[in-house]
Amino acid sequence: MLEVSKRGHAMPVSPFRKLLPHAEAARKRGLQVHYLNIGQPDIETPPAVLAAVQKANIRVLEYSASAGHESYRQKLAAYYQRAGIDVTADEIIVTAGGSEAILFAMLSCLNPGDEVIMSEPFYGAYTAFTVAAGVHIVPVLAHLEDGFALPPINEFERVITPRTKAILICNPNNPTGHVYRREELEQLRDICLRHHLYLFSDEAYREFCYDSPYVSALHLSGVDEHVVLLDTISKRYSACGARLGAFVTKKKELYAVALKFAQMRISPPGLAQLLGEAATDLPPTYFDATKKEYLARRDLMVSRLRAMPGVECPMPGGAFYVMARLPVDDCETFGQWLLESFSYENQTVMLTPAAGFYATPGRGRDEVRLAYVLNLDTLNAALTCLEKALIAYPGRTQPQAPALEAVAG
Repeated sequence: MLEVSKRGHAMPVSPFRKLLPHAEAARKRGLQVHYLNIGQPDIETPPAVLAAVQKANIRVLEYSASAGHESYRQKLAAYYQRAGIDVTADEIIVTAGGSEAILFAMLSCLNPGDEVIMSEPFYGAYTAFTVAAGVHIVPVLAHLEDGFALPPINEFERVITPRTKAILICNPNNPTGHVYRREELEQLRDICLRHHLYLFSDEAYREFCYDSPYVSALHLSGVDEHVVLLDTISKRYSACGARLGAFVTKKKELYAVALKFAQMRISPPGLAQLLGEAATDLPPTYFDATKKEYLARRDLMVSRLRAMPGVECPMPGGAFYVMARLPVDDCETFGQWLLESFSYENQTVMLTPAAGFYATPGRGRDEVRLAYVLNLDTLNAALTCLEKALIAYPGRTQPQAPALEAVAG
């Protein structure tokens, strides 16, 4: 009898897309679905960036070098240097999105059976990458009550074993929006130096820090050989479909190993590199309006959520996500109910249940991640739907507020 792999069985369903079939069914029934489940911004991709591809005079779309075009890596290095990150082009491997960079890091630094420590909740796809690499997540719990700040460093010390090889962070954090302070990062640096661990730092949202300065793991002193910076242009330039990222390391032996994995897939996307190269030419002021817009969206979402009876959420300091605790029995059940059984003015909402962001079974069942990637008017309408739904939901775990008009069924 033919069987699929154990690895395939262990691969989790994407927490962001798990409810998508129910959303598609709702759309076919004529409902407008507001997608707060995934970090797909509605910010316009910079026209100058798209024009670089549209106007390219290409007769043959050739392979690039496996590490990416030298011209792009040079410009990418200059971009990092402007952000205070001292790297050169020959310390960068261009990848097919941040996802490939994460996978390269795990395949290049870890052996099957090794352990990587993560503060949970963490980006849900990390689980899939660890399954693909045959390694294990060791979670350390962060708490909504303190804004998902870095857990006490002794909690990390406590779970280190001979199989521990790395700590993985996302800064600013997806899904929590927490921005790690320099003091928090220095604690992680010290533990990595003390125990000879890699520090994987996913910095996809570095431009979107609202209340405190951005600090890269490569801004820290004495840890260059330990840090692997993981990056993507997806959120920075609202270019998720380009699938263009970067794996950055100053450790020459690690670079050489990762390059072999890059050679395995031949080269990163060619047209996307044209787009990425043009993006590095955008003026630094490009981010001013985008950051201002996300800040307004954040403030709207948090104020609306906090006004809903029974809802708890911290103020995220960066990225474009809010983690919220809802007064419901189970957020996955609630999310499915929203798409199957609820509507308000012919609208409903798709959200991401937070259980998929935890490695510990049972955690996150009453939490959701919401992405403030929609314009203010649409976001306001989506939050009104959510407010009405929380009142109408039969699995609410707290007494209902005075009834508001809503349609269930």
